[in-house]
Amino acid sequence: MYTPPAFVVSERSELYEMMRQCHLANFITATETGPMATPLPLLLDETEGEMGVLYGHLARPNPQWQADVLGHGLAVFMGPDAYVTPSWYATKAEHGKVVPTWNYAAVHASGPVEFFDDAERLLEVVNRLTNHHEASRKQPWTVADAPETFISGQLRGIIGMRMPIVDLKGKRKMSQNRPEADREGVRRGLEERAEQHDITVAAMVPT
Repeated sequence: MYTPPAFVVSERSELYEMMRQCHLANFITATETGPMATPLPLLLDETEGEMGVLYGHLARPNPQWQADVLGHGLAVFMGPDAYVTPSWYATKAEHGKVVPTWNYAAVHASGPVEFFDDAERLLEVVNRLTNHHEASRKQPWTVADAPETFISGQLRGIIGMRMPIVDLKGKRKMSQNRPEADREGVRRGLEERAEQHDITVAAMVPT
């Protein structure tokens, strides 16, 4: 990921938080037949390994896990993003030398990939993913709520994925390279767009 110095996110705790906020990542591998990708909810275990480990699971019929991985796998976590029109810039009125851009946040994590189908390991991953995403509910659903035989059958239909992180890159492009007046224009423009379309873009407002 190309990252000019103004947009680099290097603090590991901040990178982890960006990854946690992105509930669905793109898991990408290079194979002899070309690149393969699957959108996956991934669980980050910050305590395991030197830089953390990612866990997830794919459907057993998915050909991605069956293809030999060339090099490392890549997990792409995309945060909030928004189109930025040059009409929001104060400098447009001054000299007109402005162009459109796109603001966004992203984290790329890469490392060696391991696929597994051991039932106990799969159940642990499924439990941890479920508990993570159900944690905010008043009455969280747990895997144990379903019949054990049913869950056993479901586990036979998936393949686990483990990827120790060996390289972690983060980027937050939020108009940091623009003058203060331009950043304020972007802020106002995004807030107006949010009101018009009834969406939340607070994370995309430059500070």
